Amino acid sequence: MHSGNRLFLILATTVAFALAARLAHGVNTSGAMVGAAVAFVFVLARQDFRLLWVLLVVFFVTLAATRAGGLRKQQLKVAEAQRGRSASQVMANLGVAAGLLAIPSVDSTHLLALTALAELAADTTSSEIGAAFSARTVLITSWQKVSPGTDGGISLNGTAAGILAALMTAACAAALGLIGWLGMLIVAGAGATGMLVDSGLGATLERRGYLNNDVVNLLSTAAAAGLAFGCGLLASSS
Repeated sequence: MHSGNRLFLILATTVAFALAARLAHGVNTSGAMVGAAVAFVFVLARQDFRLLWVLLVVFFVTLAATRAGGLRKQQLKVAEAQRGRSASQVMANLGVAAGLLAIPSVDSTHLLALTALAELAADTTSSEIGAAFSARTVLITSWQKVSPGTDGGISLNGTAAGILAALMTAACAAALGLIGWLGMLIVAGAGATGMLVDSGLGATLERRGYLNNDVVNLLSTAAAAGLAFGCGLLASSS
């Protein structure tokens, strides 16, 4: 395909993705603009649309989890704002993945970016499903019972749903040929572990006011990517 036509196709696809996210109320206007830029990076990184398809799967998985149990979340006052996620929230969730993919000529960055996406899917899904459907929520650091939606709170249903979301993200990447079976295990495992890191940060630094939720999300995706990097080094040296 001619380079000019290809660039137009990439731009049109990423803008369409952002508009769909905006119309679904997954993001607000500023979030859609940042999302379009992130999607553009995802396509340019490998010169194909496969990473974008994984991002699309993550978006719909997390959107479905956010919409689930809406009435109970409203009663608990933990429901997501109906206007959707803002630009800062989008960057907190996707900034690590986009930053990694922007690094030129490094073959392993797509594995780390996929792990950051798996952590995002796991963390959002666990929080939303846990708030909607769990009878018991405990603080990850002390196992003290807390209200659903509490920073650092985890539940059996939420954690299971989060692990499943990480596995779905990794399986999608493997089905598209982005990673092999070992990579799939690394992405899913590190992504799910990052979810627990997020809960740990929420139970400690966020509850004490040292960090806000955006910074916690950014750090947890970075932790998941860092863990995947370490696992990749171990796998390559064995």
